[in-house]
Amino acid sequence: MTYRKFKADYLFTGEETAEPDSVLITTPEGIVQDIVPAAVAGSDVVYYPGWLAPGFINCHCHLELSHMRGVLPEGTGLVDFLASVMRRRKPDERKPGARPREGGAGGPAEGGASGPAGGTGMAPDVHAEMIGRAAAAAEEEMLAGGIVACGDICNTADTLPVKAAGRMHYHNFIETMGFVEAGAPARMAASKVVFDAFETVFPGRNSIVAHAPYSVSPALFKLIADHGAEYGAHHGAAQLLTIHNQETEAENEFYLTGKGDFLRLYEALGLDVSFFKGTGKRSLESILPFFHQDQRLILVHNVATTAEDLADMGSPKLPSLYFCLCPNANLYISGRLPDLDLLQRSGIPLVLGTDSLASNHQLDLLAEMKTLQQHFPQLETATLLKWATAGGAKALGIETTVGRFAKGMRPGVVSVSHLDGERLMKDSRARRLL
Repeated sequence: MTYRKFKADYLFTGEETAEPDSVLITTPEGIVQDIVPAAVAGSDVVYYPGWLAPGFINCHCHLELSHMRGVLPEGTGLVDFLASVMRRRKPDERKPGARPREGGAGGPAEGGASGPAGGTGMAPDVHAEMIGRAAAAAEEEMLAGGIVACGDICNTADTLPVKAAGRMHYHNFIETMGFVEAGAPARMAASKVVFDAFETVFPGRNSIVAHAPYSVSPALFKLIADHGAEYGAHHGAAQLLTIHNQETEAENEFYLTGKGDFLRLYEALGLDVSFFKGTGKRSLESILPFFHQDQRLILVHNVATTAEDLADMGSPKLPSLYFCLCPNANLYISGRLPDLDLLQRSGIPLVLGTDSLASNHQLDLLAEMKTLQQHFPQLETATLLKWATAGGAKALGIETTVGRFAKGMRPGVVSVSHLDGERLMKDSRARRLL
């Protein structure tokens, strides 16, 4: 057999930087055979300047929003950003009393983005064609930039045809929302329709998840967590869940007092939330008890997460937690970043995501790493690569197949070039080799 042999200035295994002058050996299809010293690698070794790393893992994306690239203004803050998204949805689905369509409905307070056929007010065939075309282009962008797996948020089944081509591994997070207790069964039933559509094509790679603390009622949280526990038990593994967490301090204020900036969003939606007086606790402390200790939960954004939120994270009753960082989306929406030093000190694993093209200029995980290193210069490139490879693979439960250069695995091979020593620069770029 003819092997492929890769050498670089720095070879990152997914867990650590290999010894200098190391060579990665794979089959032509990309199955890892070994990492050996260059002196024993033989001929036909190809050198790539910069870093070599396993394929990247994007732990948070909204592929179905790819058609919104460049549509929404930057710097509006989360509430106005969400309101802008809602204005682009089908008018009858924005009404607070609207009955959910099959597969989803409503807005952040009262349902999903749309049903399986879409819901932007356009004819279904036009909408589906636009969504599919934009999603396919966005997937191609991810692939070219070295991303091999993606945790993708889905309010609809619009991206199913693109994903069914099998060019990338997806875990599909079927998002549900609804802040009024009485609507919880209908919201769950609508999300179950979308879930079943994905489960038919990708069995064992789907979850029904909560959108955010401010958009999910206690009754709906319980239905989501119980569905996850039942599904996980059936598949013999802890169910993987995710949630948008503390993207703005207004979320904490709403939970503490029942007041604050989110009331503008509910008012815009015509939704009366006067029944909610707050829990007297910050949002993360308020919602974590809904989840089961044998579940895995990816907390996304964490911009307003503080030391107070992390005080009791050592409790054995909590699910296994991961912090997912999407810095470019945070800057796009609010101009703020999480307290990275605090999150690192927590001991909770960190992973990376791109969020959507509604809130980002690209689906490029290297761009997220560059932003983090620019704002937090103490971050080493190897640390960022670990979050983007082995860390992300473990969070999505696919660490036995991707994320590391380990014998028998097929993780993909990515070249990261245009560096300053081993550090990333503005012009650094990632290119998938396998």
